[in-house]
Amino acid sequence: MSRETDDLADIADNARAPAAEEDLEDLALGEDYALNPDYVPLVADALDRGDAERLRDLLSALRPEDVADLMGFLSAKDREELLPHLDPETLGDVLSELDTEIREDVLEHVPSATLAKALEEMESDDAADVVDDLEEDKRAQVLAAMPEVERAAIETTLAYDEETAGRLMQREVVAAPQFWTVGQTIDHLRRESEALPELFFDVYVVDPAYKPVGAAPVSHLLRTKRDTPLAQIMEPVTEIPVDMDQEEVAYIFNKYNLISAPVVEPGGRLVGQITVDDIVGVIQEESEEDILALANVSDAGRDAGMFGIVRSRLMWLILNLATEAIAVSAIAVYQDEVAKITALAVLMPIVSSVGGNAGTQTLAVAVRALASREMNASNAARIFWREMGAGIVNGLIVALAMGLAVTVIYHQRWEFAVRLALTVGLALVANIFTAAVGGILVPLFLERTGRDPAVSSSIFITFLTDFMGFFAVLAIAALILL
Repeated sequence: MSRETDDLADIADNARAPAAEEDLEDLALGEDYALNPDYVPLVADALDRGDAERLRDLLSALRPEDVADLMGFLSAKDREELLPHLDPETLGDVLSELDTEIREDVLEHVPSATLAKALEEMESDDAADVVDDLEEDKRAQVLAAMPEVERAAIETTLAYDEETAGRLMQREVVAAPQFWTVGQTIDHLRRESEALPELFFDVYVVDPAYKPVGAAPVSHLLRTKRDTPLAQIMEPVTEIPVDMDQEEVAYIFNKYNLISAPVVEPGGRLVGQITVDDIVGVIQEESEEDILALANVSDAGRDAGMFGIVRSRLMWLILNLATEAIAVSAIAVYQDEVAKITALAVLMPIVSSVGGNAGTQTLAVAVRALASREMNASNAARIFWREMGAGIVNGLIVALAMGLAVTVIYHQRWEFAVRLALTVGLALVANIFTAAVGGILVPLFLERTGRDPAVSSSIFITFLTDFMGFFAVLAIAALILL
């Protein structure tokens, strides 16, 4: 009887196990695949209690990308305690997904031997990124503990400049001579499966000098007869120079809808490949940089310190203070007029603010067009005249609305209300027009002088619209109202 009871208990336990596991996965991630806030305290509690079994169950519900996200929500102490519970393969995947600031902190607590094993499980480009974040002493220890082939691949990658194709590429590629058949290529892939890249889409067809002459997509290989020569099914390739900037690489991938592309040395020899998953990261990184640069701030990561944030933003605030001091000098020139007509003091900030918003709109369009190569010398003039026209039309419409509002507010003094409305309306037209012109010319000028338009354009646009807003209202008021 007891044996039957035990068997029934085992069956019940086995039936409950998948349900419990399924519930844990549902608890870990929301429908949008974001980490649930209630899940983080469960992990922290298991770490505090030293409950390795509970922690293992919690982590089993997460992919390495989710574990990397989890680490961003844990304290530095909890991250350190979590590391020993990750096997080398998972640790490598997690390190490649971590934010730079968090990864630098995590790497301090990973033993050199453990880190060397994790790096062996990673693609060469991801491994090089991790090694680049190490201190010199620990870098030497980690590289010394790695096999010669993997160590040489990382050192070669690190020899290229940052944010170039050489740093972005993975050195693992699949290449075949052009006289091979489809059958020979497939047999080669099966024999050398351990040495193949983790992710690849094309077999690059090379000549005797190891220069790519074409690419055979894996999807074509699988549906083509074995005796077909590769030369018959290969497609043209878009070669990426090893020293090309990663932003240029992303532009090429986007323009030609590439999934992968071969990377070549100056002599044309194949040295690696770049796949679309790497480009997605570059596009996201460059977009975030441009968005932050438009606001003149740097990325404040989840572990950023207060003083670091202050240091990154203070310079731009001081520069903005200086430009605003110049802008309000227009008020000092006409301070007697302001004293006579107090309504001007109420309306000037409105004119200045509307102009600033109009300038930001044009600036955002111009910076995006420059970044995406949609604006260059061939069409800059046409876009400039288009924005000027839009500025005048918008200025007239907004001026009409503002003029009507001013007339209603000051209707008891009808003649004064009409002249004040005309003053403010003309000032709005002038300021919105200035914002449109400046929003195009400022980023164009900065790019021509080798500056990043996204970084400093907003400071100049704010200065232009504030100065013109104050000056236009007061100068026109001196002619019409006084």
